[in-house]
Amino acid sequence: MSLRPNTIANLEWISKDQSESFRWQVHDFPSALARWNYHPELEIHLIRDSNGKAFVGDYIGEFGPGYLAVVGPNIPHNWVSNLRQGQICRGRDVVLQFSQNILDGAAKFFPEIVQLADFLEATHRGLEFYGDTALRGGQIMEEIGEKSGYHRLLLFLDLLDLLASSHEFRRLTSINYVPCVDEHGTNIVQVVMGYILSNLSKTRMSEAAKLARMSTSTFSRFFKKNSGQNFIDFVHKVRISQACNLLANSSESITDICFACGYNNISNFNRHFLRSKHVIPSVYRRMSLDRFEGETPSNLKERPEMRVDRSTLKEQCM
Repeated sequence: MSLRPNTIANLEWISKDQSESFRWQVHDFPSALARWNYHPELEIHLIRDSNGKAFVGDYIGEFGPGYLAVVGPNIPHNWVSNLRQGQICRGRDVVLQFSQNILDGAAKFFPEIVQLADFLEATHRGLEFYGDTALRGGQIMEEIGEKSGYHRLLLFLDLLDLLASSHEFRRLTSINYVPCVDEHGTNIVQVVMGYILSNLSKTRMSEAAKLARMSTSTFSRFFKKNSGQNFIDFVHKVRISQACNLLANSSESITDICFACGYNNISNFNRHFLRSKHVIPSVYRRMSLDRFEGETPSNLKERPEMRVDRSTLKEQCM
């Protein structure tokens, strides 16, 4: 199973047919188009098949079939499927990319388009949609590929209206995240990301610093500046994300998952998991089996009926 994204964030040049106002395409994974990249256009991204890790700015999470996200201008992003070596997921991605300038220009003649302003601003943090919105949005994405001309444009506007009026979404990047599109700095950060994903159970900052050809202290400051978070927090995010995947999709024991994800003891693992997901690993696993209607374990907040008995947590952490 390969979890390592391409290690360089590329500036993607988006070209489209001059007769169209947006670009729609389907591609496989792995693919030259499926890589860590950024571009000034907005992107609506549907994943048809497979499970894996979503990387959007400083956000790290899980995705599955039907995943629908919108990524704003210049936010680095990539979706890495959990595939066997040499495996290809055909037609995994349906991608729609467009420039906000198109809508800004149209608003001069169609003032109703101004109603999209709040939605477009929200995309600067990246948005993931769920529930009926994701289901209907995915259907429209597919329908767009079947149409052309005027009918294609109407579906595009329907899609924007659906997403802009929905409350079924979560923001992805942290509130203070600022995209780093400096090519040199981004390249180094992504080499380090590749190292982390390939060495999850034995990641060391000293080794990452060597890859960056920096002292540990210099690297620590560099990583914080260029990724928006410190190295230790980033590693914990990746480890917890991998733990969520294993808890939901494997029968491995929680103890084995703890060690596989780089934690040396159950107590430490439980504390970090609770801090990130608001429940302990055993509760998260039960939730993943129950599959609350319209929700997935990765986006559930702690609800009254799911609150953890702190005495139980204490016993598990001893």
